[in-house]
Amino acid sequence: MKPNITTIPITEIFTETAGCPICRMRKMLEEQYVEYITGAAMMAPDVRIVTNRTGFCHRHYSMMVNTGPRLSNALLLQTHIDEVRGKVFPKKPSDPPSKAMLESIRELDGTCYVCDRVEHDILHLLRTVYVQFGSDPEFRAQYKAQDYICLDHYAVIMANVNKKAMDKRTLTEFYEATNALSKGYMDTLYDDVTHFTTMYDYRNRGGDYKNSKDSIERAVNFISSYPVDTNLK
Repeated sequence: MKPNITTIPITEIFTETAGCPICRMRKMLEEQYVEYITGAAMMAPDVRIVTNRTGFCHRHYSMMVNTGPRLSNALLLQTHIDEVRGKVFPKKPSDPPSKAMLESIRELDGTCYVCDRVEHDILHLLRTVYVQFGSDPEFRAQYKAQDYICLDHYAVIMANVNKKAMDKRTLTEFYEATNALSKGYMDTLYDDVTHFTTMYDYRNRGGDYKNSKDSIERAVNFISSYPVDTNLK
């Protein structure tokens, strides 16, 4: 397939093989949106209306605070707080909050502008992945050469397969490759974690850990689609 504006980002993502390619895709989109939301979007009223209502998850708040201008973060929080406080507290201090108010707080915990945009864009980019797999043998080789596809993104890929983008033979090849990248890696993780536990048996003292020393971290990364946060204690 001749490279074009839709295939180039996908090719760049799949040129690298370490880890999950869809996690790399998500990271690319997250960084783009965090930069956008603390930069150009500050002057976009339509975006601010949405962010005032939804806010951001802890992960993306952290990325915004760590990389974005402090004034931009303050302005985003100012208007978001102003909108939220009018919805979640009773007008009279002596009144209890209504069920609707408490529900609004719970709903706020599950809303994030960046998460919503990233999820939407991943599905859009995956459409190109299916087309490339169906038409480009070189890309099929790149796809199969990935380390693994994490459990969460395995579900996303399989749930949204565009069967029209591939002929029957290539679709079968796609299923086989994707299952090998996820199920095959999970089987390896199981063996590595199991081997790690056996090394705590006194009979194996001084034995070879093989590839199991980082199996806990790799398993968490695969299951949750995020690496272990070493800053949390």
